[in-house]
Amino acid sequence: MSKTFVFKFGGASVKDATSIKNLHEIVFNRLRNNTIIVVSAMGKTTNALEEILNLKLEGKAYSSNSTKILDYHLRICEELFDTDSLIFPTVRNYFSQLERILDGNLTHENYDSFYDSVVSFGELVSSRIVQEYLCAKGLYCIWQDAREVIRTNSDFRFAKVDWKDTTKLCKNILESKLIQFPVITQGFIGADENGRTTTLGREGSDFTAAILAHGMRANAVIIWKDVDGVLNADPKRFPDSVKFDELDYKEAAELTYYGASVIHPKTIKPLANLSIPLYVKSFIHPDRSGTKIHHVHAINSVPCIVVKDEQILVSFKVTDFTFINESHIHSVYTELEKLKLRVNLLQTSAISISIVIEKESFKLEKLIQILRDQFEIRYNENLQLITVKNHNSSLMKELMQNKEVLLEQMTRTTFQILVKSPHL
Repeated sequence: MSKTFVFKFGGASVKDATSIKNLHEIVFNRLRNNTIIVVSAMGKTTNALEEILNLKLEGKAYSSNSTKILDYHLRICEELFDTDSLIFPTVRNYFSQLERILDGNLTHENYDSFYDSVVSFGELVSSRIVQEYLCAKGLYCIWQDAREVIRTNSDFRFAKVDWKDTTKLCKNILESKLIQFPVITQGFIGADENGRTTTLGREGSDFTAAILAHGMRANAVIIWKDVDGVLNADPKRFPDSVKFDELDYKEAAELTYYGASVIHPKTIKPLANLSIPLYVKSFIHPDRSGTKIHHVHAINSVPCIVVKDEQILVSFKVTDFTFINESHIHSVYTELEKLKLRVNLLQTSAISISIVIEKESFKLEKLIQILRDQFEIRYNENLQLITVKNHNSSLMKELMQNKEVLLEQMTRTTFQILVKSPHL
């Protein structure tokens, strides 16, 4: 088969009619038959769907929220299509399906599977709209349900990929289609062996692009972002940030682990294993070079800063006058794994364990409830975790200035501080 390329467009690149028109221009100048286009939910749709789930879980009304999301998509369609276009009943039908699911019973116990069945509609609707628009403009492409291609286990919200089955499905389903037309599909979603919808973790559309590239042995993946490439810091927070022209797979993987939002953490490994280059380019300035992530032998010494908001510090203190040991850490981590809570920082003392985790609806309360018989538990919310890779003393001093530091940790290459959020 000839060369295969995977394009991925995130929520910001399909947030309105103007953005979708811009996507068309990018694709029009670069499209080949053997191209897979992965599309995220439009704008902040996933956040809006999560808000509906939170309202439903609390027993509050959510129908007006659902109507707002529908109207948002219909307004975009009104700017892109004639009034008699079939996209309008298609979009309405998706939201009718969504309403039927939302009529079901949501509890803390089934939250994760319910979550996946609801939030997946963001990608399903957006990919239909984009496909219909490209076809209307003469760029004919085939819509493909990602759930037919990406096979996962049943670990809802953080599904693990069955690489063997997924590779087989990629070959069987996508190869013949790509010979005829480009294929457009959804990021973030897959299905387990029983056909139930699963998701790959928040912001998982990048990972989808890597999965499909791995399955098809693609020549390259291009992720289109609202920045010119991979920067050493968020330009909104640090105006003097610099762009990397190239970056090694390992360096990029480390940055994603610490929370760099430009690429999903699981994206790098399947590409690095097959030496498939990953390009991060700007959909605002598509002709600029961007950043190429591949095997690079030179060592990067430029400091990289990653900031994560909405962090929670949880401290577990032993109550029986013993010292912290491996069994205490094991008890905490066992429950964290069950609740699918990722630890961003761990620190132990003689009598306590301190962890930093993301804010997750109701899960902190559940963690405390389970472990309160073993530990005295305290927590602080609305914190900010700052990580610096390739740190230096002057930068560390600057970042700590006028901040209340709750935790500090340093290795040879990495410096992390947990501070009270400056927004409060």
